[in-house]
Amino acid sequence: MEKREAGAPAPTTWTILRVWTGIGLQSFGGGASTQLLIWRTFADRYGWVEAEELVRFWNLCQITPGINLVALTILIGRKLGGARGIVAALAGLLLPSAAVTCGLAAGFLAVQHDPAVRAILRGVVPATAGIMGLVSVSFARPLWRSVRSEGRRSLAISAVLVPASVLAIVLVRLPVAIVLAGLALLGVALFTPRHGLGPEHPASDPAGEGRAP
Repeated sequence: MEKREAGAPAPTTWTILRVWTGIGLQSFGGGASTQLLIWRTFADRYGWVEAEELVRFWNLCQITPGINLVALTILIGRKLGGARGIVAALAGLLLPSAAVTCGLAAGFLAVQHDPAVRAILRGVVPATAGIMGLVSVSFARPLWRSVRSEGRRSLAISAVLVPASVLAIVLVRLPVAIVLAGLALLGVALFTPRHGLGPEHPASDPAGEGRAP
């Protein structure tokens, strides 16, 4: 692997453009495959973005309007190259894939009723579902490690919030924006560090007065 060593220089603007162009040209299968490519490229192969930081970027993209992958591309581009990195990342991701998509769309009109084409499309759906599952595991793994390191309380809260969010969207049919906003507020209430009373934070006699001799 070409994983970057600690202290090595950040990629140049042309390198950022080249890497994102490769991702854009390989992004067959939609957003799930693009997420997987981004993870393997920036976290696994080059190590330009730590796994935990990439998860934080993706979490931030979930609470912003618009296309999540575009927002993630902007965040990574800014981290690696500032304003130039943003332009290079967006150009690399969007221009090649847009050109290929336009070509495929034009050609699809001529063969959309072909039985072989319909069979191909039906076979792509399970593959896409599998990719989405792999992406979910990749993004959940660093979060799981972080929650476990925080103790049983954080682990129990997270174990409750995950199925609760699924039920709220699938069964109650709440809008995703409302579910995300609600969980964000719960996160503030439940995960904000508290400097409360306890053996490590005595509430009185900070100077040692009143201690037994």
